[in-house]
Amino acid sequence: MFDRDSLARRAVLGFAFVFAAAGARAQTASVGDIAAYTGADRQAKLLEGAKKEGGFTLYSSATTEDMNEHIKSFETKYPGVKVKFWRGDSEGILRRAVTETRGGRNEFDLVETSGGTMEAGFRENLFRVVKSPVLADISPRAKFADGAWTGTRFQLHVTAYNTSATKKEDLPKSYAEFVEPRFKGKLGIELDDSEWFASLAGAMGEDKTIALFKEIVAKNGVSVRKGHTLIANLTASGEVPIALGIYKYKVEQFKRKGIPIDWIRIPPYVIHPIGVALSQKAPHPYSALLFFDFLLDEGQKIYVGQDTHPTNIKVMAEPAEAIYIDYAHALDSGDKWQKIFKEIFTQRAR
Repeated sequence: MFDRDSLARRAVLGFAFVFAAAGARAQTASVGDIAAYTGADRQAKLLEGAKKEGGFTLYSSATTEDMNEHIKSFETKYPGVKVKFWRGDSEGILRRAVTETRGGRNEFDLVETSGGTMEAGFRENLFRVVKSPVLADISPRAKFADGAWTGTRFQLHVTAYNTSATKKEDLPKSYAEFVEPRFKGKLGIELDDSEWFASLAGAMGEDKTIALFKEIVAKNGVSVRKGHTLIANLTASGEVPIALGIYKYKVEQFKRKGIPIDWIRIPPYVIHPIGVALSQKAPHPYSALLFFDFLLDEGQKIYVGQDTHPTNIKVMAEPAEAIYIDYAHALDSGDKWQKIFKEIFTQRAR
């Protein structure tokens, strides 16, 4: 038997448990409410919540040097809101995010990486649609998956060359010229640029493109390396005199340091967006969304200073006369093009 005081205490504890559980459910559901809020006081609400959270966790494939510039500017603007930054390659980021989510560990708040990974993350239901006033200034070519991820910057693929090893006037005007003997032993390419290659093929014709690059590799060989930053470094050093599909921004950064490297644009000109997305179950949604808006607003000028093309058309017009990778299509046909790319470059390369 229980006395009345005991029963009263149990009732209070029972109500407390119910309210605590309801509060936990409300907080989980509120991520969607916060992400969808577009009221005039949105900024104030995000800042108020961010100060209580104290910060958030970001997974990004940006170089540490480049992302730290954004983080420093953000933390200066919002004292007390700290960014915990974990850097990995795009594949590693996707693998980690999926593993954590499936295991019920909601550790990351934002992901910022390549478009192919963002599209794959969307299909894994990792991301939540964000409504933000700043999206009105973002290029339509940088909006994907009905708002589940948004492009922060455009990566422009170019042909890079070491200016000490190759003269600009000796470079080709078309990819077809790379079959000429003067390019033997001079070419390099990133290990998995299948999306770039598929885009070329879509513009030039599949059969024609596949046959052309098979001939290029058979006659002149190609050095295959993993990582766009690595192969850009190898071109800068002269180990790889000419590199296909290199990111323009990295070449520009090297040039500003006086390194003997430059780039040319061989049509068709392929561009792919790097994107940002909010986790479905972000543990720090206010802080994360504050940084989301920052990347698409003030952070866009930082990208310009890093020689990266921003997606905010108020900061810079989107690149013209270019092919933008269709990531939904690229993901659907990814196995096909990865197989073709491997057969051409990694199995035949020498």
